[in-house]
Amino acid sequence: MISQTSPLARLVETDSGIGESYRHITKSVTPGKLLELSEATIKWYEVYPQDRPVPDEIKRLARACITTTPLEIPGLGFLLLHRCGQDFYFLIVCTWRNNNELWETVFYKDGNAMSEFAAFPREGSHKPTLCVWEMAPVWHEQQA
Repeated sequence: MISQTSPLARLVETDSGIGESYRHITKSVTPGKLLELSEATIKWYEVYPQDRPVPDEIKRLARACITTTPLEIPGLGFLLLHRCGQDFYFLIVCTWRNNNELWETVFYKDGNAMSEFAAFPREGSHKPTLCVWEMAPVWHEQQA
C-alpha cells in the first residue's frame, strides 16, 4: 500500500519557514519619546532581547534617520526600532492611511558595517513584513 503525504506534512518537512537552528527567545517592548515631524506624529517603540536593550547611540542614529530623510509618511503612526541578534537593527516606520490600512517604510543598520540606517532593499513580490515580536506593538496600536 502506498502512503500519501499531505501537503501540510510535506511543507513542514521541506520549508516550514523556521530553520532547524532557530531558538525563540523572550524580547521586551519599550515605548520611547514621541516623534513629532512636520507632517506626522509617530509613537516610538523599541523591541529588543531582554538582556540587550537598544544602545543610546543606535537610538540617536534612528532618530536622525527619521528626522533627516525625506519621507512620505504623513499622518498618525508609530515606529519599531528592533534589535535583532547582536547588532542588526530594523527601523520600521508605520502610518495609518486610507481609513484602515497600515503603511510602512523600512530601514536597517547592520552593526559596524554601516555607519547609519539605510533603506532596506525590498525586491520580489512576496516581501517580509513583521516578525512575531513586532506584532505586539502593532496590536497595541490597532487597539488604540
